[in-house]
Amino acid sequence: MATTDAAARHKIVNRLRRASGQLNAVIAAVESGGSCRDVVTQLAAVTSALHKAGFAIVSTAMKDCVLDPQAADAAENGLTTDELEKLFLMLA
Repeated sequence: MATTDAAARHKIVNRLRRASGQLNAVIAAVESGGSCRDVVTQLAAVTSALHKAGFAIVSTAMKDCVLDPQAADAAENGLTTDELEKLFLMLA
């Protein structure tokens, strides 16, 4: 993720780690024959954590574009407004 906002990057990494832990719990529950309720509840938590991370990534990219549009365009992985919109809609 090409952002200079270290705090935003840290927050996103934490969300992804949380999702990873929740996914591991889903796998363990399935492997051990956990109840449908427990598996689906954990799966919903994983989905929510991933969506929040995705929205945070797109939000950070949008902030970068607003704060310094020329630097965002010049960045190696710079995104156009249209690309950001498509990414946002992919998460919706």
